[in-house]
Amino acid sequence: MKNLLFTAFVFFALIVSCSKKEPADLYPADSAKASYDTVAVDSFSNGATSVDVVRQIRMSSQRYQDSIKEALKLQEQEKKLKEELEKENKKTAEDENKKAGEEKKQKTSEIPAKNEIKTE
Repeated sequence: MKNLLFTAFVFFALIVSCSKKEPADLYPADSAKASYDTVAVDSFSNGATSVDVVRQIRMSSQRYQDSIKEALKLQEQEKKLKEELEKENKKTAEDENKKAGEEKKQKTSEIPAKNEIKTE
């Protein structure tokens, strides 16, 4: 009797666990649809574009051209700033040289005057 109940329980468990279940719907009707083509395109198949063609398309786009123009403007501004800084540095260096030269002249003119007084 116990064996009969045990085998019935095992048989019932096998039937329940091995029964065919309906799979859940992987693509429900209310799911969001992609607005673009999701089919993979092989690089050698019809409709595939080469890397060079894609590069040319990107380079000819308006956004790319605008970015090039912006980069050129930034380079020009940097050059102008560097030139202005160099001019200012040259002016300050010249001013310092002039001041140093004037101080040397004053010192050299003072030293002979002192020597002349001492020798007399």
